[in-house]
Amino acid sequence: MSRPIFSEGTLSAQVVRTQQYLLYLPKDYNATEKKVWPLVLSLHGVGERGTDLNNVKKNGLPKLIAAGKEYPFIGVFPQLYSATFANGWEADILGNLLDMIEKEYNVDRKRVYVTGLSMGGFGTWDLAITYPDRFAAAIPICGGGNTEHIDRIKNLPVWCFHGALDNTVPVQRSIDMVEALKKVGGNVKLTVYPNVKHDSWSQTYKNEEVINWMLQQKQE
Repeated sequence: MSRPIFSEGTLSAQVVRTQQYLLYLPKDYNATEKKVWPLVLSLHGVGERGTDLNNVKKNGLPKLIAAGKEYPFIGVFPQLYSATFANGWEADILGNLLDMIEKEYNVDRKRVYVTGLSMGGFGTWDLAITYPDRFAAAIPICGGGNTEHIDRIKNLPVWCFHGALDNTVPVQRSIDMVEALKKVGGNVKLTVYPNVKHDSWSQTYKNEEVINWMLQQKQE
């Protein structure tokens, strides 16, 4: 009997809610072995928030994994409760989640990555800036953020994606972040899809070049 694709977990937070998440382990993962694995934290958008973890599988990496795609990394896919949408993703909660996963699983701490789409793209920028020494790379998709402390991630490899015709989150939000990061000497590149609206994540996550680029990044 094969094991489930995902397992479910919860993190008791220091606020009035519990962070629940899906966890993906590579098929060759063995807790008793010393081999360590890359860890990818992936943040969903507005449409997947709530209390039903199945919603997390509607888009992005969880959707591909649910359809049978296999990856050589540990995947963590938290879900944001509807009631917390006004505040978006909270970096301290996500930091606690990463702490727990890194303690419980064989994680290569030099190869921890963060990515996200739409609201998760905003969360990706924010989390990277909050914990600038934690990640080996970041892939924010159709998001944006605050450029005030962008210099904190000038040494972090970032590949940003956005649709030129996005009428939900204007492409200028990504352009502003990328240009600000370039001004401080950041290691960043931007891919703008010319004929794409808000869904710039589907082709991004299906692109093996993107996944390979991410997994090649490693902290010194």
